[in-house]
Amino acid sequence: MEPLSRTEFSELVADALDLIPDELAGVLDNVVVKIRDRSLDEPDLLGLYEGVPHTERTGGEGPDVVTLYRLALCEICDGLDDLRHEVAVTVLHEVAHVAGIDDDRLDELGYA
Repeated sequence: MEPLSRTEFSELVADALDLIPDELAGVLDNVVVKIRDRSLDEPDLLGLYEGVPHTERTGGEGPDVVTLYRLALCEICDGLDDLRHEVAVTVLHEVAHVAGIDDDRLDELGYA
């Protein structure tokens, strides 16, 4: 699909963050969410978590960063509803990493 503007895409991300289940919402206290057009290293990457998962924290860690890649997400979607779904799944996937949930468990839950 045609890429959404940064403003429109940001609204989808905000909506997706509002859908985060209560049991995961607590990990968002020290998380910065960024929107970039594309990963330079992996152009097809949809999202990326950078930080120390809550299950491994010892104290004093800086803010975690979740980055969503606008163009990559738009390219894999057929329309706005599909994009809204993919953004929600990607946000949940990356926030789950903040909580310390690994890809194997996310795959079991249907969010890999």
